Amino acid sequence: MVGLGIPRLTVFRSPRHMYAQVISAGGDHIEASASTVEAPLHGKDSGNVGGARKVGTLIAERAKSLGIERVAFDRSGYKYHGRVKALAEAAREGGLLF
Repeated sequence: MVGLGIPRLTVFRSPRHMYAQVISAGGDHIEASASTVEAPLHGKDSGNVGGARKVGTLIAERAKSLGIERVAFDRSGYKYHGRVKALAEAAREGGLLF
């Protein structure tokens, strides 16, 4: 999918934080990003499923404001459950298609 001109939604998780980026189809720059390190999301639930949902909602909001509606989901080798699944579901609810 990456070679077809579709931006990628990549996910990185650490024990304390969640990060998401929408990378351009060419892979040369970051279109949008969101993480629990940012001031509005930083708090008590930054490393759990609740924090992941907030990041998913925010990344969808930011991508849609740039006119990006379809992305390829890149889970970076993480299993699709827990925080990764919560982020993906929140991004879908926010309007991203993948």
